[in-house]
Amino acid sequence: MKRTTLLRMLALASALLALPPAAWGQDYPNKPVRIVIPFASGSGSDIVGRILAEELRKVFKQSFVVDNKPGASAQIAAEFVAKAAPDGYTLLLTTNTAHSANPFLFKKLNYDPVKDFTPIARITYTPYVLTVRPDSGVTSVRDLVQKGRANPGKLNYGYGNSTSQVAGAAFIQRAGIEATAVPYKSMPSVLTDLLGGRLDFAFADLTSVHGQLKAGELKPIAFTLDKRASQLPNVPTVAEAPGFAGYEVTSWIGLVGPAGVPRDIVDRLNAEINKILLRPEIRDRLAELGAETAPSSPDELGAFIRLQLESWRTKIAAAGIQPE
Repeated sequence: MKRTTLLRMLALASALLALPPAAWGQDYPNKPVRIVIPFASGSGSDIVGRILAEELRKVFKQSFVVDNKPGASAQIAAEFVAKAAPDGYTLLLTTNTAHSANPFLFKKLNYDPVKDFTPIARITYTPYVLTVRPDSGVTSVRDLVQKGRANPGKLNYGYGNSTSQVAGAAFIQRAGIEATAVPYKSMPSVLTDLLGGRLDFAFADLTSVHGQLKAGELKPIAFTLDKRASQLPNVPTVAEAPGFAGYEVTSWIGLVGPAGVPRDIVDRLNAEINKILLRPEIRDRLAELGAETAPSSPDELGAFIRLQLESWRTKIAAAGIQPE
């Protein structure tokens, strides 16, 4: 390399380093951004992720591409993003499955939910609902418990993520009944088999099951919240049923990147995402789908993730689930 060329490169590097941090990512994004979804198309996180990606595309005038990588209880997607370059072009629309529950459901994870990721923004909270077929003869939590006691070991339920797994296990334990838990890659497959009569009940996120409930194809029995959901105020909570006081399982969705994403990029994404979530039409659209917007700063999301880890450690232990 010629000495003059080397000097020019060194001068350029020095000039870049002299720029204030806010100037480093002013041209971000200058190519398509990938948002990895840990569940299949049609899942709650997929629906929320696609809405977010479309709005970010409008704001940044750049493609935000949704990339579904379902499987292994969100581990495939989480590992993929954890190993990606920390340049802001590969992001994970994570949930409490990958970032709250998995550390206590699996003996070994190939990612650390805190050390391997950069928090960017919390997106939504999503209630889960205990649902059955309308022809099941079950109209309440009490009915399902009585049916389970009358048919020991004959009922089965499906789960497509850690939230539905923990919600089901905690329910079975509190009810004192036997039921077989059937794992799936994602909630849409659970709902397909519930509709087809191959499952007796399921705990599903309201965003995923919204269409079937609206069409009357499935029946909501109770929510897993600590209070009734605003979307369906006439549907009780599980905690209202005898013997279930204190029962509560709630899901959340957030956006993270690999560890080391520059703070200026994080702040730009966070600012625009919060603006999107505060827009009445977006808030109402997500609410209609069963999701409540929950904007936050990056630091607030980081603290929230750490608190959620402790919360889910307790929930999983109380449900009697042993790590695989």
